[in-house]
Parts: sequence; structure tokens; C-alpha cells
Amino acid sequence: MSMVRPSLTIAAVLILLVILLGLAVGAGWTQAVDLQISQTLALRTGESGPAFIAFMQWASWIGGGAPRWIIVVLLCGLVWHWCGPRCAVALGGASLLSNLASSLMKLGFGRARPDVINHLDHVSSASYPSGHATSAAVVYLLLAWLAPPRWRAAAWTLAATMIILNGFSRIMLGVHWASDIVGGTMLGIAFALLGVWWVRRGRA
Repeated sequence: MSMVRPSLTIAAVLILLVILLGLAVGAGWTQAVDLQISQTLALRTGESGPAFIAFMQWASWIGGGAPRWIIVVLLCGLVWHWCGPRCAVALGGASLLSNLASSLMKLGFGRARPDVINHLDHVSSASYPSGHATSAAVVYLLLAWLAPPRWRAAAWTLAATMIILNGFSRIMLGVHWASDIVGGTMLGIAFALLGVWWVRRGRA
């Protein structure tokens, strides 16, 4: 059991950090840095051609809306094949619970979306934390943790790529501040760790 406790502790610390960052965001402490990053990245996207914008929209697509749930269902089948039904339940459950947590925090913090450029993706909720960043982190990190040894290096590479691409895309499409991405990523990591804890607990 000692092997599973650090996952719970780190997850709890990360969730606390997400809340503290949300309070800092509400107090305006991140505004200057957020604005500078958005002006650098989002304005560049606005000046780019349609091919680059389409690529950023694809990178954003992997973390939200119906495509996210299609990906989750497919990956649940994959991890079921790799390590059994408990792994599939961990991936599906962590994805659902992290999405719920993100939605509740959005309601609680009520942060406005950036207005640096016209939004290049459809949005209908508050800004902090990023639900796309949360989903990308929880899904792909859990996939990497649950992958069999021979696929683990590739799975970690995929996870890092998807998380970074998705995060940058949300800023470059003008729909999120950088601190939204940081908060969402930390929240996703926390729920991925909870999924790992639940799988390891069953094995223990």
C-alpha cells in the first residue's frame, strides 16, 4: 500500500495548487504575464494563413467536445486489452470526473475569455481552468502510465506531444490565457494520478 499513497498526496497538492492559482487569477496577479503571452502567440495566429489556423484547430480538437469522448472510448478499449477492465474504468472515470471538476471550477471562478483576437474556436463557458488542457493531460498521461513496457516510451512521447500541442493551440486560437492552461494541466495530472492510485490499489 505504501506505493499508492504518494499518488494521492501529489494529486491533493495539485488540486490545491489549481485552486490557489485560480484565486491568484481572480486577484489579477497573472494578468500582465497572461496578456503578454496571448499577444505574442494569439496575434501571430491571427496573422497566419488558414493552413496554420486549421492545424491549431485540429490540435485543439483532441482535447474537447465530442472528439474527446470518442478518443476516450477508443482508448478505454485499448487499455482494457492491455491490463484489464479496472484500467479501462480508471481511464473513463478519471476523464469524466476531471471534466466535472473543471466545469465546476469554471463556474466558481467565472473568468472571462481573452479578447486579444477574434476567437478562432467556439467557446461557451468560462475560461479558468482550461477543460481542453485538463482532458489532454488526464487522458494521455493515464494512457502512458497504463501502457505495457514495450509501448511505454512511445506512449510518454505521445502524451507530452498532445499536452503541449493542445495547450499552445488554445492560447493561439485566442480562447484561453496561459494560466488557464497551467491550471487545467495540473488538474488533469491530479486526476490521472488518482486513476493510477485506483489501479494500483486494486493490484495491491
